[in-house]
Amino acid sequence: MTGVRRALIVGGSLGGLLTGCLLRRDGWQVDVFERSAEPLSGRGAGIVTHPRLLEALTCCGVSIDRGFGVNVEMRIALDAAGREVGRFSMPQMLTSWGRLHSALNAVFPSSHYHLGCSLERVDSIPGGVRARFDSGREEEGDLLLGADGIRSTVRTQYLPSVVPKYAGYIAWRGLIEECALPERTHAAIFERFAFCLPPGEQMLGYPVAGAANSTEKGQRRYNLVWYRPAAEQTELMDLLTDASGRRHEGAIPPPLIRPDHIARMREAADALLAPQFAEAVRLTPQPFFQPIYDLESPYIAFGRVALVGDAAFVARPHVGMGVTKAGADALALAEALRADTNVEQALAHYQARRLPAGAAVITRARNLGAYMQAQISTPKEREMAERYRSIDAVLRETAAPEEMWRQVVV
Repeated sequence: MTGVRRALIVGGSLGGLLTGCLLRRDGWQVDVFERSAEPLSGRGAGIVTHPRLLEALTCCGVSIDRGFGVNVEMRIALDAAGREVGRFSMPQMLTSWGRLHSALNAVFPSSHYHLGCSLERVDSIPGGVRARFDSGREEEGDLLLGADGIRSTVRTQYLPSVVPKYAGYIAWRGLIEECALPERTHAAIFERFAFCLPPGEQMLGYPVAGAANSTEKGQRRYNLVWYRPAAEQTELMDLLTDASGRRHEGAIPPPLIRPDHIARMREAADALLAPQFAEAVRLTPQPFFQPIYDLESPYIAFGRVALVGDAAFVARPHVGMGVTKAGADALALAEALRADTNVEQALAHYQARRLPAGAAVITRARNLGAYMQAQISTPKEREMAERYRSIDAVLRETAAPEEMWRQVVV
C-alpha cells in the first residue's frame, strides 16, 4: 500500500467509531463497515463513564458538556421492604449508548461509514490486507481492525476456538421514562445509583439521558439491570425460545420474548425486590434480557489485523468497563501506530499492552459476579461469592473507577 495509510474497521458500534475517530485524527484514511443495514443509533441502554472513556471521547473531538450525561453523587442499597440499608458517596456521570453513538457519529464522516457490509473473510496481500464482504465487495487497506463485538467474524477467522462462555446468569434490562415514575418512587431512587440484593441476585438502577438524548429534568430515563441465575441447559434455553418454538442463539430480539417469561419476571419482582424497584419493573414498557458471557482472547494481533473492544474481551457488566475498555483499546492502538510506522510491529506492541489490561478486567468482573452464578465450581469463585454478598462491597466496588481497584493502569 502507498500514499495515505488506510485502515479498514469491521464493526460500526462504539469501539469501531472510537478507533476510527482516533486514527483519523492521526492522518489515517479510515472506513468503517457495519453488518447491519439499519443505523445503530438509539440501540442500547445505560453506560457508566470513567475518566479513561472521557479522555478517549475528548481526543475524538467529542465535547463533554453538562448535557453529556446525568451526574449522580450517592449510591444506596434498599432491602426487600424498601428501607435504605446502605449508603456510599461516589460521584459519577451516567450516560446512554445512544448518546455516545450519536456524539461519535457527529464527528466521523458519514461518507466513510458503510452499512449492510457483512464480512466473509480477511486475506493478506503484499503490504496490506483485503476484506471480502458477502455482497462481493472487496476493500484493501494497510491494516484491518475487528471491532465487530462478541460474535466477531474477524476473531472467529483467527481464533476459531475462542467463543463466549456463559456465566450462569442473565440480566433483565429496561428503561422507564422519568415522568412515568410515581413521585415517591422517583424521590427514593431516581437521582441515585441504587441497589437491591435478593439472595443470589442483584438489581441496580440509575438515571440516563432520555429521548433525543435529553438530560433535562423530567425528560430523562431510569435504567434498570436485574441479574438472575438461569441454568444454561434448562431455563436459559426456554428463555431464548420464542412463541413459535424457534430457539435463538445467544440472544433473542426483545419483541420475541414470550409474554409468559415477562409475566413471571414481574411476579418475581413483586416477591423479591424493594417496592420501589418492583414498581419500576411493572412500569417498564419493553423489558428484555441478555445472557451474561465471558470472552477472553489469548492474542489480539495477527500481522496487520487486530481486535478491539468486545471482539477481543467481553467482561461481565458489573465492572461497568465495556465501553471504557474499548476507548482504552483505541487510545493504545493509536499511540502504538504513532510510535512505530511498521504496522505489524505496532500491532504487536498494542497486543503486549492491552492483553494484561483485558485479562485484569475479566478477572475483576468474574469476582464481582461470582455470587450470581447458577453453579459455583472453584474455591476462588466461592470466596468471591461470599465477599460480594456484602452490601458494603457491592456499593463500593460495582462499576467503580478503575483507579479504585487496579494497582497498575495499563
